[in-house]
Amino acid sequence: MTETRLDVLAIGNAIVDIIADCDDAFLAREGLTKGMMRLIDAEEATRLYDHMGPAREVSGGSAGNTAAGVAALGGRAGFVGQVAPDQLGEFYRHDLNATGVEFVTPAADLGEPTARSMVLVTPDAHRTMNTFLGAAQLLPSSALDEAQIEGAAILYLEGYLWDPETPRYAMLKAIDVARRAGRKVAFTLSDTFCIDRHRDGFNQLIDDGKIDILFANEAEVQALAGTAHFETALASTAARVPLLVVTRSEKGAIAVAGDERAEVAAEPVAKVVDTTGAGDLFAAGFLAGQAQGRDLEASLRIGAIAAAEVISHYGARPEADLKALVAERLG
Repeated sequence: MTETRLDVLAIGNAIVDIIADCDDAFLAREGLTKGMMRLIDAEEATRLYDHMGPAREVSGGSAGNTAAGVAALGGRAGFVGQVAPDQLGEFYRHDLNATGVEFVTPAADLGEPTARSMVLVTPDAHRTMNTFLGAAQLLPSSALDEAQIEGAAILYLEGYLWDPETPRYAMLKAIDVARRAGRKVAFTLSDTFCIDRHRDGFNQLIDDGKIDILFANEAEVQALAGTAHFETALASTAARVPLLVVTRSEKGAIAVAGDERAEVAAEPVAKVVDTTGAGDLFAAGFLAGQAQGRDLEASLRIGAIAAAEVISHYGARPEADLKALVAERLG
């Protein structure tokens, strides 16, 4: 097997997050359900943006957040995603590259602008996401750099990108390239609505042995397994993949690999400010730990440390020195 150039190469939606505070009354006026994620069109994106209060922009998207987290932890990270040749696309590329992530996928003028997500954060730290996918949902197989995939120890894919047909084919091609190169493939289920829409496709990936590491939260693993009993869902899903990682919010996280099971508590947080990116940064920490050759428990702890840091402030980018936090708490 050839030497790797990247620890993690993440493929996902290239989305600019536009984050603003709001109260419950604002959500009610806009007809929004707190804590939900919905897909919107360009017209609704413009309308909602006009109604929002002061906001800040950051390069986001689930897999992009994970790649940035891996880089913040000292790992070698890359990202593949589709932006348009517009102002937001230029911002996204510059912002992600500035975090230390290799993002070389060319912009494509496909008639759709760069994706953006209006993230509304209420005082109780719940975020309500309104996402216009734009160019992100048009990532073609031709945009993949096979050498980049072959040079990454772990290929990480987000379930959100499975929804549109065009990037689904790109993801399947990337999986095949990675597996031929002897690399590991990690997949995150992303959201229960993704499972509801693509349960058969996700199960096919698992049954075909194409997933080495599966990430889910408690609700997602229950939805995939078709049972509300957590331990039953955990056991039945773990039996189907080499490594299953499940986050449980304040209850911590669990990893199961064959007969080995590791479990950690959530890291303490003085105040939860914004849960945006918690799962993404947890995945970053776990993958970084695996890339460093750490065991399951240590990898879970790094994930918990990264997640705790990101929910203590606005946005899905770490503000503290994650490498220092890990060294302080784990050594």
